[in-house]
Amino acid sequence: MTGYLVYIIIFVAVTVLAGAGLFLLRDVGSSSTEDRLEALTGKKKDSKESQGIMKEGILDGADGLAGMISRWLKGIENLVSFFEQADSPIRPDHFVMVSLGAVGVGVALGWASKAPVPLFPVFGLIAGLLPLTWLYLRRRRRFGKFAQQLPEAMALIARALRAGHSLNSGIHLVVEEMPAPIATEFMLAYEEQNLGIPIERSLKSMLRRMPNMDLKFFVTAVAVQKQAGGDLAEVLDKISYLIRERFKILGQVKALTAEGRLSGIVLQALPIALFLTVYYLNPEYVMMLFKEDLGKQMLLYAILLQIMGAFFIKKIVNIKV
Repeated sequence: MTGYLVYIIIFVAVTVLAGAGLFLLRDVGSSSTEDRLEALTGKKKDSKESQGIMKEGILDGADGLAGMISRWLKGIENLVSFFEQADSPIRPDHFVMVSLGAVGVGVALGWASKAPVPLFPVFGLIAGLLPLTWLYLRRRRRFGKFAQQLPEAMALIARALRAGHSLNSGIHLVVEEMPAPIATEFMLAYEEQNLGIPIERSLKSMLRRMPNMDLKFFVTAVAVQKQAGGDLAEVLDKISYLIRERFKILGQVKALTAEGRLSGIVLQALPIALFLTVYYLNPEYVMMLFKEDLGKQMLLYAILLQIMGAFFIKKIVNIKV
């Protein structure tokens, strides 16, 4: 049992380390353009104000109990926003119950397949992550569909403005003429505006729900036009043209990196498939990795190298346009 406990501790430590690395590196690729747009739309403060807040937080003790509670509440808010962005039909509490049930099913499958006991947590973790993967893919598909519909929505609002309609009428036209998810998001913004909320705030709320860089251009253009005036229809036409050209370039980039992405999938799946195949053909040969000290070290290094390889391959093939 002591050996099994060591395996479980090593596995949990590697998983936590990988999650912490991804959490720290998730915002490294943000560009200066995105930072400026976030500052203009009110989503991000300027550098001087941020530095002031940071100094104040350090002086007040950001690592104290208040800081921990603040970060915990922010994490809950981000989790709720994640479900909102994915338009999830499942409530968060039900989702947690489904995930825990999936962990139990994964462990049961590991036991039914007569896998080594140290691999039971692996089966449970993989099964438990399936609902989260489904939610992530649902959110990603919704974001992608919204981005594809955005150029037509910008052109539709521009035509409405040229015809003499107001911006609110143009937004309502998008709600009536276009399908979900863009119709749903613009409908929420339109209803908020009807309830007395300024159009800039309602659009910022939509930007929070749909964090899209092209939508940031639209929100910024509306905010600038409200303050300084200008031809908003021409700006929207240019934004629509920019989005369409970006999709063309993105299609070319995906075609050029298809081989690298496929190679990455094969390289990540091959060691796991080979391990399972050899285990079912000759279990004693594979059990040396769990019984011998050198085998345990090799297994740990293999997991770390797999994680590093996946990270570097993603960085190589993921080209921002």
